[in-house]
Amino acid sequence: MAPDQARAFWIAAPGRGEIRSETLAAPSPADVVVRACYSGISRGTEALVFQGRVPPSEHTRMRAPFQDGEFPAPVKYGYASVGQVERGPRELTGRHVFALYPHQTRYVVPAGAVHVLPDNVPPARAVLAANLETAINGLWDGRPHVGDRVVVVGAGTVGCLVAWLAGRVHGCDVELVDVNPQRAPIARALGVRFASPDAAPREADVVIHASGSPDGLAVALRAAGFEATIIEMSWYGDRNVPVALGAEFHARRLTVKSSQVGHVATTQRARWDTRRRMQFALASLADPALDVLISGESNFDALPSVMAELAASPGNTLCHRIKY
Repeated sequence: MAPDQARAFWIAAPGRGEIRSETLAAPSPADVVVRACYSGISRGTEALVFQGRVPPSEHTRMRAPFQDGEFPAPVKYGYASVGQVERGPRELTGRHVFALYPHQTRYVVPAGAVHVLPDNVPPARAVLAANLETAINGLWDGRPHVGDRVVVVGAGTVGCLVAWLAGRVHGCDVELVDVNPQRAPIARALGVRFASPDAAPREADVVIHASGSPDGLAVALRAAGFEATIIEMSWYGDRNVPVALGAEFHARRLTVKSSQVGHVATTQRARWDTRRRMQFALASLADPALDVLISGESNFDALPSVMAELAASPGNTLCHRIKY
């Protein structure tokens, strides 16, 4: 491949992806040229984007930092790329970095848009950084305290990462709830307990919902204790979701609060910005226990078929890694 050429995954039309060749812009002295090693599929959001299910009202807010094209299609979308700097400032050249970039073999971005991986974080694991950043923000919104009973509904990648983080708060009793019993050994590997929706505990101090399912939200509401807050981390795209606000909802004085990674959580915003948050997420990926969240790997050229399969039927997929 010529030095100024790259190949990228595009959603050509809702439900159909393709690999396209691109000519890279000439880098400025303030830019870096990155050769991708891995990228991660953020399955929940990327499946909705792939299916063309971003509502018109969210077309601007849902733009990825280096997105090309417009929703619903054609669009180049993604935000979990790990690569090696080929050209750039001396202190970055040759370093492995994380960038919020779509699935593409090589790319040019401002040097300030990349984050150098800590020496103890392997590039193959670093594809979890964007999901972990989302989980950190969600837990900040949930604000668990020492000794709290925490219920996380939905054992997808983000839900698992939220449970893992909560389990590291001293004395917290953390239960990860999911309809898929195959997630039980993953919960154990992350150091937390597991339950089916029918066996989900009640009277939790903090409840975080990340299943992407209305049924999961109903479980989260049942699990919450008196005056507890349910943190809603699921994004449903263009789907209307029923919320059970009758029965005992008011008597138990429950609160449903949204959480979204686009803004640093209110409690941290005076001292944290998104760069500090991402650097903290990357440093937290030193734990090899998190490798259990990489549920599969495919070569870059297979991305059109892989994305179609994951969007149609996720199966046991957590984070699916793309290798370049």
